[in-house]
Amino acid sequence: MLINKILKTPIYNIVKKTPLQLAPILSDKIKNNIFFKREDYHKVKSFKIRGAHQFISNLSQNELDTGLIAASAGNHAQGVA
Repeated sequence: MLINKILKTPIYNIVKKTPLQLAPILSDKIKNNIFFKREDYHKVKSFKIRGAHQFISNLSQNELDTGLIAASAGNHAQGVA
Protein backbone atom coordinates (compact mmCIF):
# COMPACT_ATOMS: atom_id res chain seq x y z
CA MET A 1 0.00 0.00 0.00
CA LEU A 2 1.08 3.55 -0.67
CA ILE A 3 0.68 4.56 2.98
CA ASN A 4 3.26 1.95 4.03
CA LYS A 5 5.76 3.34 1.52
CA ILE A 6 5.13 6.87 2.77
CA LEU A 7 5.59 5.90 6.41
CA LYS A 8 8.95 4.28 5.64
CA THR A 9 10.49 7.36 4.00
CA PRO A 10 13.64 8.85 5.59
CA ILE A 11 11.83 12.11 6.44
CA TYR A 12 10.44 10.45 9.57
CA ASN A 13 13.98 10.25 10.94
CA ILE A 14 13.84 14.02 11.48
CA VAL A 15 10.15 14.95 11.76
CA LYS A 16 7.31 13.50 13.74
CA LYS A 17 4.34 11.86 12.15
CA THR A 18 1.44 14.28 12.14
CA PRO A 19 -2.19 13.25 12.38
CA LEU A 20 -5.00 13.43 9.91
CA GLN A 21 -7.97 15.33 11.26
CA LEU A 22 -11.49 14.92 9.95
CA ALA A 23 -13.03 18.15 8.68
CA PRO A 24 -16.67 17.43 9.57
CA ILE A 25 -18.31 20.58 8.17
CA LEU A 26 -16.51 20.32 4.83
CA SER A 27 -17.11 16.56 4.74
CA ASP A 28 -20.84 17.06 5.28
CA LYS A 29 -21.00 19.80 2.68
CA ILE A 30 -19.51 17.70 -0.13
CA LYS A 31 -20.82 14.34 1.13
CA ASN A 32 -17.37 12.76 1.44
CA ASN A 33 -14.81 12.36 4.21
CA ILE A 34 -12.24 15.15 4.02
CA PHE A 35 -9.16 15.09 6.23
CA PHE A 36 -6.56 17.71 6.96
CA LYS A 37 -2.92 16.62 7.34
CA ARG A 38 -1.79 18.58 10.39
CA GLU A 39 1.62 19.76 9.22
CA ASP A 40 1.23 22.76 11.52
CA TYR A 41 2.23 20.46 14.40
CA HIS A 42 5.88 20.69 13.27
CA LYS A 43 8.19 23.21 14.92
CA VAL A 44 8.37 25.20 11.68
CA LYS A 45 4.54 25.10 11.42
CA SER A 46 4.50 23.96 7.81
CA PHE A 47 5.28 21.14 5.39
CA LYS A 48 8.32 22.98 3.95
CA ILE A 49 10.71 20.83 5.97
CA ARG A 50 9.70 17.85 3.80
CA GLY A 51 10.73 19.52 0.54
CA ALA A 52 13.92 20.91 2.02
CA HIS A 53 14.90 17.51 3.40
CA GLN A 54 14.15 15.81 0.08
CA PHE A 55 16.26 18.32 -1.83
CA ILE A 56 19.22 18.23 0.57
CA SER A 57 19.20 14.43 0.83
CA ASN A 58 19.65 14.23 -2.96
CA LEU A 59 22.71 16.50 -3.08
CA SER A 60 26.06 14.96 -3.93
CA GLN A 61 28.88 15.03 -1.41
CA ASN A 62 30.62 17.65 -3.54
CA GLU A 63 27.52 19.85 -3.45
CA LEU A 64 27.22 19.41 0.31
CA ASP A 65 30.89 20.32 0.77
CA THR A 66 30.33 23.49 -1.26
CA GLY A 67 27.60 24.61 1.13
CA LEU A 68 23.98 25.55 1.02
CA ILE A 69 22.25 28.92 1.17
CA ALA A 70 18.53 29.31 1.83
CA ALA A 71 17.35 32.54 0.22
CA SER A 72 14.11 32.77 2.16
CA ALA A 73 12.97 34.53 5.28
CA GLY A 74 10.02 32.23 5.79
CA ASN A 75 9.03 28.62 6.22
CA HIS A 76 11.37 27.25 3.54
CA ALA A 77 14.44 28.71 5.24
CA GLN A 78 13.26 27.25 8.54
CA GLY A 79 12.90 23.88 6.87
CA VAL A 80 16.43 24.08 5.51
CA ALA A 81 17.80 25.12 8.90
